[in-house]
Amino acid sequence: ALAATWDTVLVSRVALAIAREVRSRGIRDVLSPVVNIATDVRWGRVEETYGEDPLLVTSIGGAFIRAFENAGIITTPKHLVANVGDGGRDSYPIEVSRRLLEEVHFPPFRSAIVDAGARSVMTAYNSVDGLPATQNDWLMNGKVKRDWGLAGFIISDAAATGGATVLHMTEPNTPTATQHAFVSGLDVVFQSSWPQHRPYLEAFERGMISDSIIDASVTRVLRAKFELGLFEDPYVDADSAAYWNGNSAHRELAREAARASIVLLRNEGSLPISPGIGSVAVIGSDATEARLGGYSGPGIGKVSILDGIRRRLGDAAVSFAPGPGRITPTHAVVPAAHLSSDSGGIVVAGLRGEYWPNNSFDGDPLIVRRDARLDFRWTLSSPGRGIPYDWYSVRWTGTLTVPTGGASRLGIEANDGYRLWLDGELLIDNWRKQSYGERLAEVSLEPGRSYDLRVDYFESTGNAWVKLVWNAGVVADRRARIDEAVAIGQAADVAIVVAGVEEGEFRDRAFLSLPGHQSELIRDVAATGTPVVVVTIGGSAITMSDWIDSVDAVVHAWYPGEEGGNAVADVVFGDYSPAGRLPVTFPVAEGQLPLVYNHKPTGRGDDYVDLTGQPAFPFGFGLSYTTFEYSDLVIEPAGIGAGGTVTVRCVVRNTGAVAGGEVVQLYIRDVLASVARPVMQLAGFRRIQLEPGERRAVEFRLRADDLTMLDESMHTVLEPGTFRIMIGASSKDIRLRGELEAR
Repeated sequence: ALAATWDTVLVSRVALAIAREVRSRGIRDVLSPVVNIATDVRWGRVEETYGEDPLLVTSIGGAFIRAFENAGIITTPKHLVANVGDGGRDSYPIEVSRRLLEEVHFPPFRSAIVDAGARSVMTAYNSVDGLPATQNDWLMNGKVKRDWGLAGFIISDAAATGGATVLHMTEPNTPTATQHAFVSGLDVVFQSSWPQHRPYLEAFERGMISDSIIDASVTRVLRAKFELGLFEDPYVDADSAAYWNGNSAHRELAREAARASIVLLRNEGSLPISPGIGSVAVIGSDATEARLGGYSGPGIGKVSILDGIRRRLGDAAVSFAPGPGRITPTHAVVPAAHLSSDSGGIVVAGLRGEYWPNNSFDGDPLIVRRDARLDFRWTLSSPGRGIPYDWYSVRWTGTLTVPTGGASRLGIEANDGYRLWLDGELLIDNWRKQSYGERLAEVSLEPGRSYDLRVDYFESTGNAWVKLVWNAGVVADRRARIDEAVAIGQAADVAIVVAGVEEGEFRDRAFLSLPGHQSELIRDVAATGTPVVVVTIGGSAITMSDWIDSVDAVVHAWYPGEEGGNAVADVVFGDYSPAGRLPVTFPVAEGQLPLVYNHKPTGRGDDYVDLTGQPAFPFGFGLSYTTFEYSDLVIEPAGIGAGGTVTVRCVVRNTGAVAGGEVVQLYIRDVLASVARPVMQLAGFRRIQLEPGERRAVEFRLRADDLTMLDESMHTVLEPGTFRIMIGASSKDIRLRGELEAR
C-alpha cells in the first residue's frame, strides 16, 4: 500500500510517525523494511514488499529507512537476497545469474546501505547459487561488507543459521553451520527464544570460531549500541510514550496514507457514489474484519469499511450481510474432546500412537505415546526422537465419540499412504504414495455413540501432513449466506462487495482468484441488476476474469490500516479522487507468471496459444475521477556524457471537473545495446495534485549513472547510443516520447 502511493515524502512522514512511536517504547532496532523485489505475485510476502521495480523499491525503501535512521533507530532491510523463488514460493533456492542479481535484486540493498544509511541487513532463508544465504561468503563478506561498506552488522533470519543443517543439507550439524556462518560474515544469530541458543553456543565453546572473527562481530554490534546511546541512556520517557502512541496527528496521517494508496482499477460510472443515495448494501466479511496484513498487531480503534460507510451515510441507509467469507470449510479436524483410548483398563484422553522407524510396521514400535488429536505436520523434523524424518509408519488407535448433531462424513486429509478403520470396517484405503489430498467416506455417525477407530499411516520421503477430519459442527450454509447477501443487494441502490485474499509468510498462493465462494457471491449480487462496486483487500495481485465484466467498479484497497474504513469511504463517496498506482503487475491468469513490465526482450513473443501475454492491469496503472493531459515534452540537453545530467520536462493539465492526483512516470529504453536490456524501465516518478484546469510543469533530472549498464564483462559502462524517453500514466499508457543521445 505504501508503494502504491508512489510518494516518497508521504512514506517518509509515515515512517517518522512509526519511528517516534517505537522509539518512545524503547525499541531501537526494527526488522524492516522488506526490500526484496516482488518478481512473482504468487509469493505470500508480496504484501510486505514495495513492488516489482528496483527504482520504486529503492526509492520507497530509502524514504522509510532514512526516517528511522535519522530518528536513532537501526533498520534491517531484508531478506538478502531474492527471497522468492520458482513458482512464487517463499525462500525457494535462487539459481539466477550474477547479472540478474546485480541489475534487479541488489540495487535496493546496496542503496539502503550506501545512500540511506541502514546499519543492519538480514539474510534470507534460501540458498543463493547453491550456498545458504546465511553461510554465503560471497554475499556477506563480499557484497555487503567489502563492496557496499556496511559498518553495522548482518543478522540471520529466525533460525536460518541452522537451516543449513536441516533444510539445505550443506552442514553436518549446527556448530559447523554456526562456524561457517560467522566465517562468511554473519554477526548475529537470530533465534526466537533463549533456549534455542544452545546449539550455536557450542561452536564458540569448542573454539571453532577464531577470536578475530568474534571480535569483529562484537565490535560491529557494540558500535551500534554505542551509537544508539544504549549504555548512557537506556530507558524510555513514559510521558513521551504516552504522547506519541495514539497521537491524533498519527491517526490523521494513517487516513491520509490509506487514501493515497487506494487504486481504482475499474469504473463504469458508478463511482463516486452520491452522498445522497437512498440505500447501500455492504457485503462481505472483510467489510467488518478490518484486517491489517501480516506482521501486524490487532490494531487500536480500527475503523472497518462498514464503520466508515455507516459514519458517512448513517446506519439507516446501510444494510450488511457477511456473505460466505474467504474460506468455506467442508470439514474440520476432529477435536481432542472426541478422542480417547484404553490404557490398562482406564479410559484416557487422546489416541494411542505407535511409531516405527520404518515404513512397514516391522518389529516393535520405537515410540508409544498419547496424541491428543490427529493433526500433525512434520515438515522439517520427524515425529519423535530416533524416528527418521523421511522413513516411518504410525498407527493410531482409540475411540471416536460423536457430538450432538452427528456426522455424515469422516476421513483423512494428508499425504498419501493411509488407511482408516471404523468399528473394524475399512472405510478408506489409500495405501500408496503420490500426492496430498483429502478422502472422506459417507457415514452415519449417531450422536453420543462411540466407535472404535484405527488409522495407519506411512511416510517414505518426509514433509508429511496428516489429519483426521469430519463434517461434524461444520455449518453448510454457503448458499444461505449468498442468498442473504443477494437479497439485501437487490433491495439497495448500490451494493459494495468487500472481498479479500489469504496470504502471508509461508502462505504462497497457487491461485490468485478470490478464495472460497467470493467470486460466486459477486456474480450473484451483480445478476440482480443493482450496480456493484467491489473493494478488494489484499497485498498482492488478484485475478478477476470470472467476475469483473459483471461489476461497475473495482477498488483495490490493499490492507488500509486502522483508518482504512474512513479512507475507503472518502474514496467511494468522492471526497477524495483516487490516485494510487499499482507497484506490481496484475495478470489475467496464473499461467502468465512470472509477469513483470521490465522484462528483457524475448526470442519470440509474449503470447500463449490460449491467452494473451499482456496483463489485466499493468505496472503503474490506476484510474481517477478526473482526466489529465500531457504536453510539451522537453529534453535538454539532447545528449549526455559521463558525469552529465539531463532535464526532462513536460506539462500536465487537469482536464476534468474535480481536483485529483496524478503519478507522472518516466520510463527509458536503451534502443541498441551490447547486451539485452529491459524493454522499458522506470527512471523517475512524481506524484502531483492539480485543481480542475490547473497546469503544472513536471521535471525529472536524469544522471549519466541512470543510463549505465553492465557490459558483457560485467563492467559498469555508459554505452554511446540512443535512449528512448517515455512519459506516461502507467507502463502501458505512454503519453509523450522523445530521444536522448548518450556519448
